[in-house]
Amino acid sequence: MKKIEQLTSIEMIEDFIKDNKLSFIYISKPDCGVCHAILPHLRHLLDKFPLIQLGQVDAYHVEEVVAKYSIFSVPSLFLFIEGKEFLREARFVHFDELEKKMEKIYKIYQQ
Repeated sequence: MKKIEQLTSIEMIEDFIKDNKLSFIYISKPDCGVCHAILPHLRHLLDKFPLIQLGQVDAYHVEEVVAKYSIFSVPSLFLFIEGKEFLREARFVHFDELEKKMEKIYKIYQQ
């Protein structure tokens, strides 16, 4: 399964996005059942995209992330390409649709 880097400050999040051309940020809370259910599926999906790096943020621990990225519910999933937000999903994620979007984006990026 895809390796996860724990991001424990807003600075770490910003550095992660800046340092990785393709970065995926997963924002969750420990008491969120949906968050726990989605994470294994997300890791499995991202295994198909080896150039994308995965970072996880606990929204309780890094409270600033909520305001900075306008988060209204968790889990929130973000794909950044070269520092720019390219894709956002929240709460109930339809993985078939997410995979199709990711495949298109990844294919374009690799050209």
